[in-house]
Amino acid sequence: MRLYNIKDYNEQVDFAEAIQRGLGSNKGLFFPVELPHFNSREIDELLNMDFITRSAHILSTYINEDTEEIPFQQIVKCVKNAFTFSIPLKYLSHNMAILELFHGPTLSFKDFGIRLMAQILMAIAQKPYNKPFIILTATSGDTGAAVAHAFYGIDSIKIIILYPKNKISVLQEKMFCTLGKNISTLSVDGQFDICQSLVKEAFDDKEINKKFTINSANSINISRLLAQICYYFEAVAQIPPVLRDKLVISVPSGNFGNLTAGLLAQSLGLPIKRFIAATNVNDTVPRFLKDGKWNPYPTISTLSNAMDVSQPNNWPRIEELFSRKNWSFSTLAYGSVDDETTRHTLYEMKKEINYISEPHTAIAYRLLRDQIQPGEYGIVIGTAHPAKFQNVVETILDTHIILPPTLQSRSKLPILSKDMKADYGIFRDIILQYSIDREGR
Repeated sequence: MRLYNIKDYNEQVDFAEAIQRGLGSNKGLFFPVELPHFNSREIDELLNMDFITRSAHILSTYINEDTEEIPFQQIVKCVKNAFTFSIPLKYLSHNMAILELFHGPTLSFKDFGIRLMAQILMAIAQKPYNKPFIILTATSGDTGAAVAHAFYGIDSIKIIILYPKNKISVLQEKMFCTLGKNISTLSVDGQFDICQSLVKEAFDDKEINKKFTINSANSINISRLLAQICYYFEAVAQIPPVLRDKLVISVPSGNFGNLTAGLLAQSLGLPIKRFIAATNVNDTVPRFLKDGKWNPYPTISTLSNAMDVSQPNNWPRIEELFSRKNWSFSTLAYGSVDDETTRHTLYEMKKEINYISEPHTAIAYRLLRDQIQPGEYGIVIGTAHPAKFQNVVETILDTHIILPPTLQSRSKLPILSKDMKADYGIFRDIILQYSIDREGR
């Protein structure tokens, strides 16, 4: 699989290099040189396969497009080890369902991309590493937990996770800030966008790159997007064939990796009529789709904190895909929902369809409910278990949510994070200190 840097088309790498580097030069995102496409017969064959087999075929189509970088049976093994949990499609009404992607070990859709990334990285990375291998990750909530649990205990890989202080839920924090060992977590005095910019700056730091092999498990890593393509196929496989050409999918959107994966699935030939890009009041993309102007505002903290992103990293990939496919942005539906409406929607979902949701999924549900047309069938992408937002959901719905065992086991453990000012010099020193600590062992 050949990929190019969308900021420098002359910089091309294979899949192994792209997954290990994460970003290209000048913080450029990698994007496939070839965009494979299945015909209708091939799509039907794929949809008749089981989830593991289908996913392996989709991934192999991308990864082994030009030459066999990873043998098919090894891809199957990686998929089996990563996708070990169910993906139920819960029917809500005659024309709407929710694809629940939160039945993995950290109760978030992020488990798909990050667990597969860990499996593939371990399969292709050369060991022992010539330089210390560090994964730097910024999280607005769920990514941190998925990264920490996917790589926990792998001594050859150091994980450093940054997150905005006091801007994620307590249970989200407990999920990844209580592990220790090879997992270090930094509570940053600032918004998620600042955490993200600190990580990007480290990728451009020559001294850090000289001392370490650095990577990112954020959705900027191409392996995560390829993994997420797989569950869009699973969503279509679970609905009756007669509905497949009427499908509208509403995607909770923060950093826009989830929607990017859905659009790549559509590019492969998956029959999706249209997508809805669903955001909270951090609505840079909806405003852009409305008036064509890219004008990020300062990030606002909301109930749907994982979507508190004003400058989404993956949007350049979406622009690149639309340009390559000659698609019009007028085909991409959109909308934004404020906190008051989110609260009402959570209450209405429980009262009207007897479904307990959480803020991110509720936003996508609200926009789908408001925009679905007669004859269409809608799927909401359910991104997180409501227990991860226990305090918010219980307060709004006046009900008690029983914590799943995964959360119960971590809820009473101490937070191991270090507080950090939003200063690159401080962050840089923390990274460089790891080299000193490692040499001292």
